[in-house]
Amino acid sequence: MSDGIAAHAPLHEHAHHPALQHQFNTMEQQQETVTLGMWLFLITEIMFFGGLFMAYLLYRVWYPEAWAEGSVELDVVLGGLNTVVLIGSSLTMALAVRSAQVGAPRATVGWLGITIALGATFLVVKGFEYAHKFQAHHVPGPDFVFEGPHARQVQIFLSLYFAMTGLHALHMVIGIGLLSVIAWMAHRRRFTPEWYSPVEMSGLYWHFVDIVWIFLFPLLYLVDRAHHFV
Repeated sequence: MSDGIAAHAPLHEHAHHPALQHQFNTMEQQQETVTLGMWLFLITEIMFFGGLFMAYLLYRVWYPEAWAEGSVELDVVLGGLNTVVLIGSSLTMALAVRSAQVGAPRATVGWLGITIALGATFLVVKGFEYAHKFQAHHVPGPDFVFEGPHARQVQIFLSLYFAMTGLHALHMVIGIGLLSVIAWMAHRRRFTPEWYSPVEMSGLYWHFVDIVWIFLFPLLYLVDRAHHFV
């Protein structure tokens, strides 16, 4: 009898982990559910961005010359810098998740802090890029100025540019806020090797935002620029 109770004790303790919510039986079940929920959320985000990508591709087929002219107006150096910054932030985010998995809260906070700093750097660089567009009157609207026969179509290109990169920047702001909360939780030693789901799910979100930019950069900055010079 006592052996049977002892045999079930670890399972009982595991089922009552402080982070285990009442609707789940085990931590493994909770982790699987959280992961599935995050992936479903990311699928909705893919569909959200997918509409903008489809609009971009359709207009590109209709107005290839204007797309080439508009792409040349973008700063490929700042865009490339931001690409390097985000790739670096994906690495530091992965290291933060790994630190949480092995129960290293100080390292988790440190890597999250670097990730947040890189995200902020991305937004600052994007701010300089936007400022240049305002100075050149390349912001779609009543003050839009562009020389050439394809000015109206270039305005459509720049409208999509601001819509796509602006929505991406908004996701970056949300991600920085989310990681700040996670870093505070890690500082309070809320995560253990048995429970680090918030860090991992935040990492999935951050990687998704980075991947979106990996598609935005060549489509907006590179593909049609090459076509223009050809």
